[in-house]
Amino acid sequence: MSIQRTRAVLAILGVSFAVLLAAVLSGGPAQAQGAAKPGTGAAPQAVPGFWDPRRRPDRPDLSRLTVIRFLTETDYPPFNFTGPDGNPAGFNVDLARQLCDEIKVTCTIQMRRFETLLDALSSNRGDAIIASLAVTPQLRARVDFTDPYYRAPARFVSRRDAVMPEVRPEYLEGKKVGAIAGSSHEAYLKAMFTDAELHSYPNDEALRLALRRGEVDFIFGDAISLAFWINGTDSAECCAFSGGPFVESRYFGEGIGIAVRKGNDLLRQALNWALFRVWEKGRYTDLWLRYFSVSPF
Repeated sequence: MSIQRTRAVLAILGVSFAVLLAAVLSGGPAQAQGAAKPGTGAAPQAVPGFWDPRRRPDRPDLSRLTVIRFLTETDYPPFNFTGPDGNPAGFNVDLARQLCDEIKVTCTIQMRRFETLLDALSSNRGDAIIASLAVTPQLRARVDFTDPYYRAPARFVSRRDAVMPEVRPEYLEGKKVGAIAGSSHEAYLKAMFTDAELHSYPNDEALRLALRRGEVDFIFGDAISLAFWINGTDSAECCAFSGGPFVESRYFGEGIGIAVRKGNDLLRQALNWALFRVWEKGRYTDLWLRYFSVSPF
């Protein structure tokens, strides 16, 4: 499986998309947990943790909630898509259902075009948006957000015969490194990897093809879409991640949160409490492993 579409989550604001995932809520590095797929004997996969066990949220008065009407996007697999039975499916959808189960409240999930979600929320056609919506100052002016429930790291990918366990600026001196022109990944390379030979490409297809052909030594980009490419048929098993994730919020965003209407503190606090509980019980880890066979971390 591969993601054919990696489009701008912030397109409705005209803001360039940084990326999606990885660090605890305090802003530090992600706390990864090891988890192997049952019965495979495989090495444990890194499952990110976004919650600090020392910062347990207070339980709000959940009796005041009777229903949560979630809004999500129609077509952004594996996060949101229409299942074989015609019903909403995906990582975000399953997480929303787990939150409602934790809060013990009726839950509905309505799929809409991405560009209509904010207007639908503001006009009370839903209570919360769970659609891989990146937290930005621009969006904070329109909605309130829960704590991040994932972020997107940036990562390097190399050919399998040249994988590096760690990537530092000095290790890439003189190396050819590819990135999408005008992206946050390109900007990061220009700022931090000044001794590498930067090659810019117009889109993901051209970037990945350059690595397969050996025109560059590494490519640098959104780890989520790269994870699906590495594990999909398009890569022809050519390549693998090198080094670990890069999560600097200045370049790669504050993270992904659930949006609620401004001032709806009860729902926001209830969702924060439920997110922590789902993670604490290990259900978030189970959900993550179900959708990410190659970890972006």
